[in-house]
Amino acid sequence: MSLNEELKPQLEEDQIHQEFEALLGEYRNTNHRQKIELITKAFNFANAAHKGIKRRSGEPYIMHPLAVARIVVREIGLGSTSICSALLHDVVEDTDYTIEDIENLFGPKIAQIVDGLTKISGGVFAEKASEQAENFRKLLITMSEDIRVILIKISDRLHNMRTLGSMPPAKQYKIAGETQYIYAPLAHRLGLFRIKTELENLSFKYDHPDTYNNIEQKLMVDEVARNKFYEDFSLPIDKKLTEMGYEFSLRARLKSVYSIWRKMSTRNIPFEEVYDLLALRIVFKPREGMNEKDQCWMLYSAITALYKPHPERIRDWVSTPKANGYEALHVTVMGPEGRWVEVQIRSERMNDIAEKGLAAHWKYKMGEAEESELDKWLKTIKELLEHPEPNAIDFMDTFKLNLFASEIFVFTPKGEIKTIGQGATALDFAYMVHSDLGNHCIGAKVNHKLVPLSYKLNSGDQIEILTSKKQTPQPEWLDYVTTARAKSKLRTLFKKEEKVLIAEGQEKIEAQLSISKLLPDNENMVRILNHYNITQRNELYLQAGKGVLNLEDINKLIFKPKSQNVFTRYLKIPFVGSGDSPKHGPTVSVDSKIDRNKTFKLTEENAITGYKLAECCHPIPGDDVLGYVDESEAVVIHKRQCPVAAKLKSSYGERIISADWATHKVQSFEEVLEVKGIDKKGVLIEILKVISEGYGVNISKINIETDAGIFMGRFHIYVHDVEDIQNLCKNINKIKEINSVQRIQE
Repeated sequence: MSLNEELKPQLEEDQIHQEFEALLGEYRNTNHRQKIELITKAFNFANAAHKGIKRRSGEPYIMHPLAVARIVVREIGLGSTSICSALLHDVVEDTDYTIEDIENLFGPKIAQIVDGLTKISGGVFAEKASEQAENFRKLLITMSEDIRVILIKISDRLHNMRTLGSMPPAKQYKIAGETQYIYAPLAHRLGLFRIKTELENLSFKYDHPDTYNNIEQKLMVDEVARNKFYEDFSLPIDKKLTEMGYEFSLRARLKSVYSIWRKMSTRNIPFEEVYDLLALRIVFKPREGMNEKDQCWMLYSAITALYKPHPERIRDWVSTPKANGYEALHVTVMGPEGRWVEVQIRSERMNDIAEKGLAAHWKYKMGEAEESELDKWLKTIKELLEHPEPNAIDFMDTFKLNLFASEIFVFTPKGEIKTIGQGATALDFAYMVHSDLGNHCIGAKVNHKLVPLSYKLNSGDQIEILTSKKQTPQPEWLDYVTTARAKSKLRTLFKKEEKVLIAEGQEKIEAQLSISKLLPDNENMVRILNHYNITQRNELYLQAGKGVLNLEDINKLIFKPKSQNVFTRYLKIPFVGSGDSPKHGPTVSVDSKIDRNKTFKLTEENAITGYKLAECCHPIPGDDVLGYVDESEAVVIHKRQCPVAAKLKSSYGERIISADWATHKVQSFEEVLEVKGIDKKGVLIEILKVISEGYGVNISKINIETDAGIFMGRFHIYVHDVEDIQNLCKNINKIKEINSVQRIQE
């Protein structure tokens, strides 16, 4: 045994105890009642339980619970109960100890939280759809029983994301997708903005490593000029607030890489055109005897005397806080060099709530009788659990409506203020007030004018609901509502009706199969599902029950006599030579098996037996992609940022595999370029010259619109890969009259 190996256990012990001392140091800096003995007892117990176990990275396993406990105290501000629960959170799952053992040693409260964390361990989602919904429900139930469960779970996920580099790519996509889809919005809703930003950033880093590094590099290049601009901008504000006699701190807040990328993507702009990279945050100590809200407006007045404000960019969350408890006054002002800068004004209390979220929210709430927006939100979660969706993806979608909704404020006929999600309709409002009001709603009066059920509400609207006893909910109402509560209520009503139709549809399909003497086994059902382009069996039965499907296809096309069926198992390849138009469609053999632990290579050869390109996002060589193994073992290739892929990553994580292009210049794919510029004679000829002469690229369709001297053209072209598109964009951009060139998806 080498000297290093002999010393290793001692070095690991030193490392563990250093980490524990750091945890205690952070805990001592808080205002919590000091329960050092209890925390030490929990640490010693967890350390002994995990002894000898290593993480995938090779470090001792106990380092993970210690890291989670440090996040819990330092970044969320929780106390000894949560620290102990974080230290013990994997003990029951990974060792022989039981919840009863935890309760006997640490009491019922810590045992209840550890039990909640154990129930939702291993990620929120299991392999089967029914289990996913059940696991997700458990997460929400434990959250509504004790919110600390979800706060520790978010800390656990944050540490897993920070150490995701040691995982294989397919696992990275699954965990990153799950994080982006559920944990980041959950952190946002609970007011944990710093954690939410980091989770989004890390998810993006593993999904799009090259793009992430590219933006990071550009931020580093820009750093010196940015710091100089910040100093010039903040100096007059610093001077003014000091003259006013305030104690305060000024902080520069840099936009995250993920936020920059999202802005570039949604607005189709390059990095250089993202102007709001920097924001200034003012955190002030309020003066005694004066209202905090009034002082925010005093500081606003002082800043707008120095810099001109943007009239449409004032965000007043001090008069009406966000549903997650966030309070602040935001104003965008014109700084030096003609640049817009956002200034955020917060008191120390407001900043504490913004940084620490829920924990701080409840610390300041002591003695308040009024129910906060956050309490109301937790109440709606409990309501959702009373009538959960049987389908995992539907259930999560309904829940996510609650996570993502920004709020607007509307008034009842009596002038009472109500908070509802942005984009909500008159029908949503009716269901928010009461289910019966929603079920019998025939219309509404908004600002004393008659409007339909689908009318979208605006902040400040006064709304009165009109009802009729004869009215009953209609299926199209699901298209009229946007809030989780209304969708959940309607789906519950329609579910009973659907059960009857599903049973009828199943009978019809089985009757058709029996004509050909076939059984409704998995292989036959997969072929039927593929034919009708439906993913869920219940959805197939429902459509059959409604009479939407032509069920004669089952015997005439899907299972026609074998002599005529030589080529139906191997369908068309989604690739063509550069002169032809691409053909999309399934490409899979039902018998093929995929090794999910290896990176799947996308070549011309295995296209015949192995994969198809998703219709939803049309990936091409060079795009960041992943594979989804469907029920018939076909690999469906999606772009990593595709919304459908986001759902698949978080709901069917075990079916996600890493995929890599090994094909580039053989096949052609149809893509759309959007070109905007000044409408001058000959500009179209210039563009066509670059496309067809410069690159020999074929064009299938051109749409040109002009308005007041500006034109927008859409060019449908055939390219081999992303590199072709990037070169085309770069060269079209060189034409003097062109303002922007973007690849878009129609």
